[in-house]
Amino acid sequence: MPYDRPTPPALLATIALILGGIGIGITEFVTMGLLPQIAQGLHASIPQAGHAISAYAVGVVVGAPVLAAWGAPRPRKGLLIGLALAIVVGNALSALAPTYETLLVARVMAGLPHGAYFGVASLVAIDLAPPGQSGRAVGRVMLGIPIANLAGVPLVTWMGQAIGWRSGYWTVAVVALAATALIALAVPRTNAPDGASVRNELRAFGSVQVALTFIAGSIGFGGIFAMYSYVAPLITEVSGAPERLVPLALFAFGLGGLIGNTAGGRMSDWSVLRAIVISSLAMALALVALALTARWFVAALALIFLASITGGCLAVAVMLRLIGVARSAQTLGAASSHASLNIANALGAWLGGVVIARGHGYAAPSLVGAVLALGGLAVFGLSIVKHRRDLRAGQAAPVLDGQADPEPYGGGVA
Repeated sequence: MPYDRPTPPALLATIALILGGIGIGITEFVTMGLLPQIAQGLHASIPQAGHAISAYAVGVVVGAPVLAAWGAPRPRKGLLIGLALAIVVGNALSALAPTYETLLVARVMAGLPHGAYFGVASLVAIDLAPPGQSGRAVGRVMLGIPIANLAGVPLVTWMGQAIGWRSGYWTVAVVALAATALIALAVPRTNAPDGASVRNELRAFGSVQVALTFIAGSIGFGGIFAMYSYVAPLITEVSGAPERLVPLALFAFGLGGLIGNTAGGRMSDWSVLRAIVISSLAMALALVALALTARWFVAALALIFLASITGGCLAVAVMLRLIGVARSAQTLGAASSHASLNIANALGAWLGGVVIARGHGYAAPSLVGAVLALGGLAVFGLSIVKHRRDLRAGQAAPVLDGQADPEPYGGGVA
C-alpha cells in the first residue's frame, strides 16, 4: 500500500533505487564521451565505436520486455537485486573486452537489465509515494540518469581520458554493486503482484495504444540521442573547443536532465499528454537552434542544456503513458518505456552517424534530431485521435486527460 506521506524508510529506499539508476546512467552515456579513446584503443573509427552505443540500446530493447514479463509474477525486491547484479556483470565484461567485436557483445549484455530495472524501480517508487504523486515518484527514480550525467559521466569521462576508457566501465560495476547492497537493505519486502503472470504482461502488446505510444517514444526521443551521441566531436570540431571542455558539455546535459526529470514529473501529474506534446515541440526547437549556433561554444552549451531539459520531461511522460495504457500489465508497460527510449538511442546514434559519414558535419545530427522529435509527436497525435474515436464509439474511458482520469496513476495516463 502507498504511504500517506513520505517517511524515512521510503526515502532510503528511493535513494537505493536512484543509486542503481546512477550506475545505469553512467554506463549508458559515458561511451559517448569516450568515443575517441575507445576508437583508438580498439583500432576502430569513431562511427564504428559509436556502434557500441547502439549495441547497448539493442540489449535494452531485448531485455526490457523479456525480463519484465518473466519477472512480473516475482517479488519486486528480489527482482531488483538480480537486475542490479546483472548490471555489475555486464559492465565488468565491457571493461575486460579485448576487441571491438567483444565490446559490442559485452555492451548488449550490459544493456539487458536496463529497462526492467527502471520499470520495476518506478513501480516500487509509485507504491511508496503519496496518492496523486505518481509523476513525481517516477521522476525521482529517473533522477539517476541526470545525476549520472551531471556528476558521474563528466568525472568518469575525465578519468577515462586520463587513465584509460576501461576505467569507466569498472566504475559502473562498483556503483551497481553498492546499489545492490543498499536495495537489499532498504527496499521493503513485497509479495508478487496479485494476478501478475507472463501471459497477462504479454497481452499488453496487443493494445494499439501501447504500440502507438511505444513507437512515438522510439522515434521522438531519438532527437536527443542523434545530437548527444556525437557531443564530443560536436564540441571539439564544430565549436572548436579543446577536448578538456567536453566534460563541461556533459555536465550541462546532466544538469538539464536533472531539471527536466523534476519538471517532467510535475508536468505529468498535471497532464501526461500535454507534457509529451510540449516537450516534443521544445526539443525540436532547441535542436534546430543548436545546429545553427554550435560554432559558438557558449551557445552550444546553453542549447545542449535546454535540449536535455526537454528530454527529461519527455522520458517521464512516456513512461507514465505506457504504464497507464498497459492497464494490468504495468511491469511490462514501465519497462517498455526504456526499451522505447533505447530504440531511440540506437536510431538517433545510427542516423547521426549516417549524416556524418556522408560529409554533412557534426552539427547535422541535431537537425536529424529535430525531425525525429516532430516525427514522434506525429505518431503520438495518432494515439490521441484513436482515443477520441474510441471515446465516441463508447470503447474508451470517458476522460482523455487530467486528474479526473479514472485509471490508476492519473494525471492523464490513459
